[in-house]
Amino acid sequence: MPSLSVFGAQWGDEGKGKIIDLLARGADVVVRYQGGANAGHTVVVGGTKYVMHLIPSGILHSEKINVIGNGVALDPLALFAEIDELTGRGVKIDGTNLRLSSGAHVIFEHHRRIDHAAERWRGVGRIGTTGRGIGPCYADKAARTGLRLADLLEPERCRVRLTAALAEKNALLRDVHGEEPLDLDQQLSRYMALGERLKPYVGDTGAEVRSAYREGKLVLFEGAQGAMLDLDHGTYPYVTSSSTGTDGIAPGAGFPARWIERVLGIAKAYCTRVGEGPFPSEDKGPEGDRIREQGREFGATTGRPRRCGWFDAPQMRYTLELNGADGWIMTNLDVLSGFERIKVGVGYRMGSKRYREWPASLASFEGLEVDFEELQGWNDDITAVREYAELPRAAREYVEWVEDRVGVPIVMLSVGPERDQIIPRRDAPQFHVLA
Repeated sequence: MPSLSVFGAQWGDEGKGKIIDLLARGADVVVRYQGGANAGHTVVVGGTKYVMHLIPSGILHSEKINVIGNGVALDPLALFAEIDELTGRGVKIDGTNLRLSSGAHVIFEHHRRIDHAAERWRGVGRIGTTGRGIGPCYADKAARTGLRLADLLEPERCRVRLTAALAEKNALLRDVHGEEPLDLDQQLSRYMALGERLKPYVGDTGAEVRSAYREGKLVLFEGAQGAMLDLDHGTYPYVTSSSTGTDGIAPGAGFPARWIERVLGIAKAYCTRVGEGPFPSEDKGPEGDRIREQGREFGATTGRPRRCGWFDAPQMRYTLELNGADGWIMTNLDVLSGFERIKVGVGYRMGSKRYREWPASLASFEGLEVDFEELQGWNDDITAVREYAELPRAAREYVEWVEDRVGVPIVMLSVGPERDQIIPRRDAPQFHVLA
């Protein structure tokens, strides 16, 4: 199994960091192919928490090669802050185990400024962006006015292209948003210096990853955000600016889609969402507050409290099918311990119309209500359980009921933040995707 894709199957924050760290033990190359520093992948090792924003979660395994592909919107300032923070804690990072695509587009200060200003401009129609400049960077990429890492490595080319870009962006900041323009010389000095520091890490990572695959090495692709935030298939316009699922690998990593051999989704035993936008199974009452408290549901990047609710089976079927998942991993099952009854969304209604599948054709989800079914909860603390048969009967019934509703096998359960808080389901038909 030389290639495996792992993606978030809900609205992000599904626990991908821990699972990718786990799977990276058997991988040779870990590739991040989209998104930016708004993603926060958390890994807990021996009680110590590490949060990766741009760097793939495999970086905690020093012998693995970690790749940031051309589809990532890369903020050099955020990258080096992350490198400095991790190396200061003893993590090895250099040009041998961290590789950056020369084709990755660069987030500049003007992208961040415009991101914040545009969100204020939208008012009540705001998207809930993290303000890290990712959307404006992708917009410039599509408009063919952006700069890539390769441009930063050539001072004269960087000067010409950044001068042209900043002339336009300063006019936008000044004349539309009423903000002070950025100083061209300061921006040139800052980003050309960053280009020099980036040089040891930059290369043709697409060729490097394809070469590793041909040599029989295991390549693990790490998605950021979640499938419901996908630019094309998510709850538009309340989405991120890239293809968050398996379909983002080919353009975002320079890796042929037909070479992707196994696909795993990751989802919580309930649902969360950060920011604005549709969230049909959200619970705005005391049970939603209880899920947030027990699950410590606050953003790894922003610290914002996450909106919390119940597992949504049709939504899960939609994203697993969309990405061709062979199986999926249920995380945070332990958070549901202590609930007398556990709800699961099984369908939707809007007025007199009912839906049994995710209603992707709707222009707006306003007024969409969820049909729930309830299952018996359990009181046992399951964080120390390591074998599936040792789970409380009600917990196993919940897992199997959800699995049956979704129609794709659950190959693993996570019952806590630590690396070893994992329960494999070895009898699952697709458990071999992890072997």
